[in-house]
Amino acid sequence: MSRRRQRRPNLPPQEMQITRFSHDGRGIANHADGKVVFVDFALPGERVSVNINEQQRKYDEGDVLEVFEASSDRVTPACPHFSVCGGCSLQHMDRAAQIRFKQSVLAEQLQHFGGLQPEQWLPPLVDDNVAYRRKARLGVRYVIKKEKLLVGFRERKSGFLTEMSECHVLDARIGHTIMALREMITTLDGRDQLPQIEVAAGDPTADDPQVALIFRHMQPLTAHDREVIRDFCQQRGWHCYLQPAGYDSVHRIWPEDGENRLYYHLPAFGPNGLRMAFHPNDFTQVNAAINTRMISLALKLLEPNANERVLDLFCGLGNFTLPLATVSAEVVGVEGSQEMVERGGENARANGLINVSFYAHDLTQDVSGLAWAQAGFDKVLIDPPRSGALEVLPHVIKLAPKRIVYVSCNPATLARDAGELAQAGYVLTQAGVMDMFTHTTHVESIAVFERRG
Repeated sequence: MSRRRQRRPNLPPQEMQITRFSHDGRGIANHADGKVVFVDFALPGERVSVNINEQQRKYDEGDVLEVFEASSDRVTPACPHFSVCGGCSLQHMDRAAQIRFKQSVLAEQLQHFGGLQPEQWLPPLVDDNVAYRRKARLGVRYVIKKEKLLVGFRERKSGFLTEMSECHVLDARIGHTIMALREMITTLDGRDQLPQIEVAAGDPTADDPQVALIFRHMQPLTAHDREVIRDFCQQRGWHCYLQPAGYDSVHRIWPEDGENRLYYHLPAFGPNGLRMAFHPNDFTQVNAAINTRMISLALKLLEPNANERVLDLFCGLGNFTLPLATVSAEVVGVEGSQEMVERGGENARANGLINVSFYAHDLTQDVSGLAWAQAGFDKVLIDPPRSGALEVLPHVIKLAPKRIVYVSCNPATLARDAGELAQAGYVLTQAGVMDMFTHTTHVESIAVFERRG
């Protein structure tokens, strides 16, 4: 154990006043000597009893034992596993308060890293706060000493799995089947050789629930185990995949025929809407309802028209690219993954879009010599990973688009990149948050930059 960090589980409870909130969703209090204490499950304005469970040189950490004076923002968590499971961290906080917290994080990051505030704050994008999560990785562990099998998310601040019977944020098709999944895996010969299950879901149809499970297994499955897993999925109409090794080893064992694809629909774009195909291992947005509204908002903010060429950076399988193509003269999508580029082309062809082209390139590397980068673009959409778009911004600035819409999953790198754009003469006109991950401290946001003068 390091000298800077000490676990002190036997300290007596301490009464504290919570004065503010940290960016990771913990209440902040102070000892009498001024030392900061970060308190899980505490809200600003509350007077609470705190169990100090970790001490560091500059701050302590603890959990709420009892709330003496509750904030008006406190609510009773819907999930019985909330205080243990690491999948959510804000279920004790009213939904409107969660949104205000996320807006404050975005505003503070923009000010801190970029010295910026938008000319206009956008209303937050919100939708249902339960059963929204369509993508997840569930851990699996068979505890031999207890003869008990666990399926679920990791515990908070722990590598152990939560003993879950249900999940309120997972798509209900999956979240209400946790116990059945546990019971099925318990019957397997190799129940201690399945470390995880990847979950993916699309838009259900009358013939297909559009749910897929990918079972990772560390040893070859027996014929019995393959049959039990396949039957479990087949009874529910779910797609069943096995993964005996790396990513390339993923293969479907049921249904036996048809494409290895799930689908989601974007009905607002084009005369007949768009049907987006994806493999269960592909990256897709976890919240289908927010994704649909996010795309509409992004197009509204970018304002592409039938005479303009648009560049979509970090385009994935075409989530923004194809909707943009329904209202633009031409769209170019660029993505680091060759497989995602191929998926984008597949989706463009399936939807009859001929004004779209996709290119694979690592956007952290120089793009100046590439053919697509030599063309002119009127507008640019950027949807980077958490690390942001810093490396490609100099070329974006060189292209001099009239408007840039930046979709971000990390307000810190958005703020940093906003500062770079501001130095190049772009004005941050609008920004706002989108509640992609309800009940978590994850902040999804969108910002608009305009070149003036």
